[in-house]
Amino acid sequence: MTGEDTGAPIRVFICDDHDLVRRGLRSFLETEPTVEVVGEATSGEEALTRAPASRPDVVLMDLLMPGMGGVEATRRLLERVPDTRVVVLTSVVTDEQVLPALEAGALSYLLKSAPADEVLSAIRAAAHGQATLDRNVAASVVRAVRQPALRDAAAAAFTAREREVLLEIAQGKSNQEIADALGIGIKTVKTHVSSLLSKLNLYDRTQLAVYAHTHGLAGGS
Repeated sequence: MTGEDTGAPIRVFICDDHDLVRRGLRSFLETEPTVEVVGEATSGEEALTRAPASRPDVVLMDLLMPGMGGVEATRRLLERVPDTRVVVLTSVVTDEQVLPALEAGALSYLLKSAPADEVLSAIRAAAHGQATLDRNVAASVVRAVRQPALRDAAAAAFTAREREVLLEIAQGKSNQEIADALGIGIKTVKTHVSSLLSKLNLYDRTQLAVYAHTHGLAGGS
């Protein structure tokens, strides 16, 4: 049950590495009696440390941050506080960002160019479990509906070694750690990683890890 459901303000946590963005959001949201800003973070790592203790109803999450990005932060945060709603508020709208963010559990996806009132409406909607998607995201979502079948077909074509490498990636291991664990060269690991990315039409290791977790290929982790 969210704050608004009980008559209390919606508790919002802001995660963005740009100080100006955080200050602007806080200044705007603090003018709204139905919203309470309960915390801020400048990185995914900091969000995981601070947000759970703040008990937010809604987290405004940037995607492009130094260190842990918003996609991985979203996935891990929702593992810890599953009742929290994540609204992505970022500057990018590509399949490589949209799909993994939604797969990681983000409810809504807005661009930073959105009007302030639209952001506020998205926060209120998220507090009630209702999604808000920027109109530019629609095409990515449509493609995402078709994508699982294509990716499942690609997964069926994984070699045994590729599955082993994917499992290690899902456990957060580096290329060198994977090479050591599997007894193969680091160049061979890089080749397998590139093959996995190509077969699944994914962009980076974080997306591979998200894919492995959401498709039951992470060894039960």
